[in-house]
Amino acid sequence: MRSLIRLTSLLLLALMVTSLLACASTETRQAPGEYLDDSVVTAKVKTAIFNEPELEVLEITVETFRGDVQLSGFVSSRAAATRAVEVARAVEGVRSVRNDMRVK
Repeated sequence: MRSLIRLTSLLLLALMVTSLLACASTETRQAPGEYLDDSVVTAKVKTAIFNEPELEVLEITVETFRGDVQLSGFVSSRAAATRAVEVARAVEGVRSVRNDMRVK
């Protein structure tokens, strides 16, 4: 009976350690908290771009990974691309901005 309790405790401990390791982040995969933080940053950047009258929010795609924002899509001018980068950089939580936008 004691060995059964000990074995069950050991299995539960192994299961807990495995589940904690599964939630850990790696270089290419985010932990759940990081993913949530990046979702908030993405939403803030999209909102900031939406509030800029000279920018078309539907033409700009925003992706965030660990605070690094990537802007892609098509804009009407080089000035619009520059303004989108400036707006994104001003958002709290943004570490860097990569401009992959193209002028149409």
